[in-house]
Amino acid sequence: MVVENHVPLQRLNTFGIAARAMRLARVRSDADVLALVRHPDWRWQDTFILGGGSNIVLTGDVRALVLKVEITGRRLVHEDARGWLVEAGAGERWHDFVAWTLQQGWPGLENLALIPGTVGAAPVQNIGAYGVELQDRFHSLDAIDLETGAPLTLRHEHCAFGYRDSVFKHERPHAGGMGLKGRALITRVRFWLPKRWRAELGYHDLQRKMAETGITEPSPQQVFDWVCQIRRAKLPDPAVLGNAGSFFKNPTVTPEQCADIIGRDPHVVHYPMPDGSVKLAAGWLIDACGWKGKTVGRAGVYEKQALVLVNLGGPTNPCTGGEVMTLARLIQTSVYERFGIRLEPEPVVVG
Repeated sequence: MVVENHVPLQRLNTFGIAARAMRLARVRSDADVLALVRHPDWRWQDTFILGGGSNIVLTGDVRALVLKVEITGRRLVHEDARGWLVEAGAGERWHDFVAWTLQQGWPGLENLALIPGTVGAAPVQNIGAYGVELQDRFHSLDAIDLETGAPLTLRHEHCAFGYRDSVFKHERPHAGGMGLKGRALITRVRFWLPKRWRAELGYHDLQRKMAETGITEPSPQQVFDWVCQIRRAKLPDPAVLGNAGSFFKNPTVTPEQCADIIGRDPHVVHYPMPDGSVKLAAGWLIDACGWKGKTVGRAGVYEKQALVLVNLGGPTNPCTGGEVMTLARLIQTSVYERFGIRLEPEPVVVG
């Protein structure tokens, strides 16, 4: 196992923020992880697990040992009359894996198309889009305990999934003492895709696609194509304009809170949830406060979607993590002062 020193991270985070890893190891197998855990120079080092770099904001150089997860591989683990059990290495690009499952004739992940990042990061964040969350398709995962080197296999009930949340985002103790933040390195993830497939079309954007095309019973590939079209129209390509995707979580409120906001702002975008709460569109709240297109230094709010913060400096003169977080805090204050709602960032702040 080779540990590299002073590794530039600008190309390893989708925001394109310039920073360095003081030490970085590329993890391409379980054996690589075990070599680090057992090595006397590295086993007691603080670590930071890096996948596709799509959900982080670097505010400085990273002094922890960066573990760049590059474990690949895709396979069908099991098939029966009910469905398919499919597995992917943690370093696989998420969107490529989704496209591959459809090519094999295994639908179920199409609503999650074009989400940036890796397969291993998907359960950490419990990614979701257009009415589907990872937890709806998750079966189990393999990981390695970075303290002991012990192998772990975690099923749905072990992962404490919540809205953009999981056991992997919390320190111990959490969820019955299972907090695994920074402790478990995910190596492979498995998904259960039922053969009794039905399209998830509840979101307004997908309903509009149905009306535009006249297709009332779309195929899985059609839903995949629609989701890609919708996301490309709304969200900037990180390869062109650095960003971390949706920067804030959509807040949930009680029906009474929602009714109060509607009384003041009748056009607020909101979605009733199965548990009786109401989810508000964070992008709408930010836009209503006048932030679309505004900037702090070289960090800005995307002119087409207020939920996305972007790097306006490009690769040659990038924004800093400090500029991004200053902008984020100003937005949070503005939304709280107008609506009484505290927006919670999605990305992990590192540095």
